[in-house]
Amino acid sequence: MATGKVRPRRSKGPVVAVTGAASGAGRLLAARLAERAEIRKVVAIDGHRGDVPGATWRVVDIRDPLLSNRLSDVDMIVNLDLERSPDADPRERRTHNVRGAQTVVTAAAAARVRRVVLVTSAMVYGAGPDNAVPLDEDAPLLAEANASIAGDYLEMEELAVNTPVTHPGLEITVVRPAALVGPGVDTVVTRHFEAPRLLSVKGSTPGWQFCHVEDLASALEVVVVQNVAGPVAVGCEGWLGPEEVSEITGKRSFELPAALTFGMAQRLHRLGMTPAPATDLHYVAYPWVVDCARLRAAGWKPQYDNATALRVLMEETAGRHAVVGRRVGGKEATMATAAGATVAAIGAAAAIRRARKRRR
Repeated sequence: MATGKVRPRRSKGPVVAVTGAASGAGRLLAARLAERAEIRKVVAIDGHRGDVPGATWRVVDIRDPLLSNRLSDVDMIVNLDLERSPDADPRERRTHNVRGAQTVVTAAAAARVRRVVLVTSAMVYGAGPDNAVPLDEDAPLLAEANASIAGDYLEMEELAVNTPVTHPGLEITVVRPAALVGPGVDTVVTRHFEAPRLLSVKGSTPGWQFCHVEDLASALEVVVVQNVAGPVAVGCEGWLGPEEVSEITGKRSFELPAALTFGMAQRLHRLGMTPAPATDLHYVAYPWVVDCARLRAAGWKPQYDNATALRVLMEETAGRHAVVGRRVGGKEATMATAAGATVAAIGAAAAIRRARKRRR
């Protein structure tokens, strides 16, 4: 017998749909909204049913052209159904992320949904040695439009820019979190901290800023309830320098010239030995810190600071080993530490290549 009281819904107020509601930030957001008196109903959308109390579940793939049929009573939809893993096939990942966002927007317009919130990433600003620290939310988007995950986000942002023209009357807001951390988060940034030593590029000082998935959910709650207009950046306040990162992680860094670092990474990627293109390394070598001014003006504050978020990341990645974004076994990682940074990357990639040949 259930012991919790069922909160009566108010007849007024929006019906909010959340995609990706079975896990991660989507699940956290759906649960938060289900507790808000201002929200009449929460519609949880995912490819499989989750466990959010108080939500109405609609099991559907967001890329399904018939998605609009499931949104007839929805006033607002937040898209959190994203594929971020470095191991995902780039074409399949782009299809999921970009076509998914396109279908959500098209379905929302067809169903007369009032507003769409698209979650992308602060990666769209690009990471570079000359970036302001922090970046203004309205700063130009300088990420490279390539096959990387940042390229997915750029296409989603272009969709948001074009929506007022293609679908007049449909409001659209983009939300750009900093480097995500938390349970189940697996990205090029989290894998950087699985390496035996941390990469740094000569002549550049990275500024590390994180966003815990719980803070992303609470920020999106504010965006939904207070109708915060975008673009909206989300992240911990401030940033960490290399010395603080080294102290928290207990890992030393190695420094290489930019040309050697990115040239080697691109060659390894072309050979299929590493999952991410060289441009993804920019996000672990250069700063891309954002100023969360719009959320701050709305009264939002993150629960986590950068140091705490980094400790969470280290706990989540404990026991995992990666070199240049490629997961390797503990033995290879130990050898990598002893051999040195450049040799480690090449050696690990060569070991992967030999293993592939043996499997043929």
